[in-house]
Amino acid sequence: MDDDTAVVTGATHGIGRAVAREFADAGADVVIGAREADEVDETVEALGESGGSVTGVRTDVRDQFDVERLLETAARFGSAGVDYVVANAGVYHGEPGDTPLPGDSYAAFDDHLRTNVRGVFATVREAVPHLADDARVLVPTGSVAREAKPGTGSYAVSKAGAEAVARGFAADLDVPVGCVDPGVVATRLSGDGGRDPAAVAPMFRWAATEVDPGELDGAVLDLRTWRSATR
Repeated sequence: MDDDTAVVTGATHGIGRAVAREFADAGADVVIGAREADEVDETVEALGESGGSVTGVRTDVRDQFDVERLLETAARFGSAGVDYVVANAGVYHGEPGDTPLPGDSYAAFDDHLRTNVRGVFATVREAVPHLADDARVLVPTGSVAREAKPGTGSYAVSKAGAEAVARGFAADLDVPVGCVDPGVVATRLSGDGGRDPAAVAPMFRWAATEVDPGELDGAVLDLRTWRSATR
């Protein structure tokens, strides 16, 4: 990843932060975005202390103009364009697993879709003018997008929508766009338990740099695929 440019949204916590560190440690110039400016600054400082090249832009993916500024900032780093985009930003309103759809508020439903679906759309759409010819776009996902589970409500609906957005871009773009499903990871969106985000960050580097583009494009890469490929 030396001298490559990567954009990671939702990069101040959980999977996003772990992926930003993984990419920076591998030599990429990483540009991160998240809603809270102080958290962006703290993350840039923390990741920079380990020697990585990390730049932060306060970004609310619900605002396409924020996303536009994020991608324009990243485009200044790479003469050939942005090499990797990880559309990771997401929210979960309520306690994970305790938000049945019949009881979901309209406000929660709307913001799940605006952040987790439209936010992915905005991130990829605004990236398009800046993508390198061999760029890759990754959208984190989970099994709730494809397998109905009690208590996951409109969050699960939004993850299914995010996968659909990824498939749509895969059909329309010349660069591969795909989803990465790392299983249950211990984040604010999934609650206690699950894998350490740092343990699955290499899966995203693999998807960004090693997997065959045809296997990524329009697909969902899961843990089994990763483990089989990297034994």
